[in-house]
Amino acid sequence: MNDNTAPDDVDLGRVWIGVAAQVWRREPGRLERLAGRLLKSPGLARALLTAPSLLLPWLVATAVVLGVGAAATRGTGTPLVALMAPALAGAGISYAYGPGVDPAWELSHGMAVSDRMVLLVRVLAVFAVNAVLGLAASAASGAAAAVTFGWLIPMTAVCALALATATLARSAAVGAATGLAGWAVTILSGQASDGQVTAAITDSALVLPYLLFAACCGALAVLATRVPRGMS
Repeated sequence: MNDNTAPDDVDLGRVWIGVAAQVWRREPGRLERLAGRLLKSPGLARALLTAPSLLLPWLVATAVVLGVGAAATRGTGTPLVALMAPALAGAGISYAYGPGVDPAWELSHGMAVSDRMVLLVRVLAVFAVNAVLGLAASAASGAAAAVTFGWLIPMTAVCALALATATLARSAAVGAATGLAGWAVTILSGQASDGQVTAAITDSALVLPYLLFAACCGALAVLATRVPRGMS
């Protein structure tokens, strides 16, 4: 009779982890090696480049939406890129990190790098990429300078709101929905008060409230990702 019971001195869990590591292992590409040198952490570089909202399909979809917005802006005169960019960035921030949407979620829990550091690096990268894409599309649409750059501060507030909600609710979908809803309410409120759909991005009086709101939401996101006491 065959005995399928493993010997006491054999750790099958460790063996299987080693097998899985070899199966799923891949050599880092040029971009990942560059990110590893800049970040001083190969693990953090791997976590950065596996962010859902930094993968090629997501970036292509964002570029296509902004490109359509730029074409529509030229045809209608409505600065659609400036109105869409904060919403797209907020959705990207929401899906930057979290259980259920992030293929590196379990992997990150086994790294020496904290969840908060992974989140910070990914959020900054997603924000920067969306800002560059938005600025390029806004400039291509021929919008005025006030409209071309006026949405960057509101985008910061929308991203902070989406990030805080996603981390507190531990749900990317909830974060994205909250960011989109918040930005829609802001646009409609500005239109109702000033009669212009661009009031939310051109009114200089809103800059300080946007920044204060972003700071508060950022603090909530930091609290939501704090390391429990007793854990490193």
